[in-house]
Amino acid sequence: MLRTASTVDVVIVGAGVAGLAAARHLTGAGVSVTVLEAAPHIGGRAATDEIDGFRLDRGGRPLVLSPAELRRTPGLGGLALRPFAPGLMLHNGQRAQRISGARSTRGALSAARALVRAERRSDRWTDRRPEGRGDRRTDRNGDRAAPSTPADRPVGDALAHRPAFPPRAHDAFLRPLLGALLCDPRLRGSSRGAAQALRAFADGRLCLPAGGASAVPELLAAELPPGTVRTSVHATSVSTTGVCTVEHGRIPCRAVLVATGARDAAELLPGLRVPAFHPVTVLHHTAGSGRGRSAPSRHTALILPADGPVAYTYVAGAIDPSRTPPGQSLITTTVLGAAAALPVSVLDKTVRPQLERIYGAATEDWRLLTSHHDPYSVPAMPAPHDPERPVRVLAGLYVCGDHRDLSTLQGALHSGRRAARALLQDFGLPDRAEPNTLRTAA
Repeated sequence: MLRTASTVDVVIVGAGVAGLAAARHLTGAGVSVTVLEAAPHIGGRAATDEIDGFRLDRGGRPLVLSPAELRRTPGLGGLALRPFAPGLMLHNGQRAQRISGARSTRGALSAARALVRAERRSDRWTDRRPEGRGDRRTDRNGDRAAPSTPADRPVGDALAHRPAFPPRAHDAFLRPLLGALLCDPRLRGSSRGAAQALRAFADGRLCLPAGGASAVPELLAAELPPGTVRTSVHATSVSTTGVCTVEHGRIPCRAVLVATGARDAAELLPGLRVPAFHPVTVLHHTAGSGRGRSAPSRHTALILPADGPVAYTYVAGAIDPSRTPPGQSLITTTVLGAAAALPVSVLDKTVRPQLERIYGAATEDWRLLTSHHDPYSVPAMPAPHDPERPVRVLAGLYVCGDHRDLSTLQGALHSGRRAARALLQDFGLPDRAEPNTLRTAA
């Protein structure tokens, strides 16, 4: 490739999932890349801590697998997946009800199709064209303008519109399921985003990456050229021709891709819209040896309580034994909404009675291994929401992340791929697809 004073073609700011996915696409097309990460480790929110032999995810969100999406991401062929049991487990506060895999899939697909039909009837603007082409209206912040009469509306309002949905289907499990998938307990987010999340749930399976969420960014980074990723490097400003850093001064390049979280991206790209966020707190407990009355159940379904502070919980050690020392148990619980902001000592005491009812086990002997609270964990998707917000700020300057797509790991992967494609298009290079095969761990 033609070089000027640049030492590298593209500098990516941020070594989270979106930035690393973009790096894999770009290096696969023959573009030289440097990835700068301010933290001492890669992965961003897809981080896993090791405590007393336990591997504990900071985020606690299961992967909602769309195999087609993950296969399109080079580097994830070696990702070993530990699936949840098919279906869902609902708990009404007194007893559990099992929703079979077939029933949950049918209900999710039916709801997703109804949302899409309603959107298509009153809004034809979502006909998508390749990034950077066609008549796509944008506002002064580089975000596509909302249509004048959008069909998109809050999820809760859409679910309450009974004629669009099978009778009683959404009352049974769609509300708690969507609350868990979107980390939006009040269901105020986009019905368009909810339809995509439901379709991903129906098309794929709920899984945990074997060994922890950090397995995803580690695999993405593993086959990048040596020296591509530099940690503990703080970017202070960006332009189309370089990145200024605290540690190394200015790093020249041909293009810059900002792949940080939404707040950090807005500091580097003034005028970029910063969304609201859903706060999330994750608690990890162990019941010790896993014997006696304090032992949690060994089933591996995702448990969705009907109410209470717990949004969802699962026996992570039963789903993925590699996360625990031999003979130990691991229960992962996620709290959303206002309760997530409670002090951890108060929150732990608050959730234990509910966990005792859910698992039918005494929890006074459970040990809280760690908790992680993130007030900026999940970007909100208020209606109307564009699930493919532009990734090209201008030629030579790009942005990606789950805040430009759906607020999921899958959305981050998709956003990284879109940004890489836009950049390659501006470079006049083809996008070289890399074969990929996912495997499910036994």
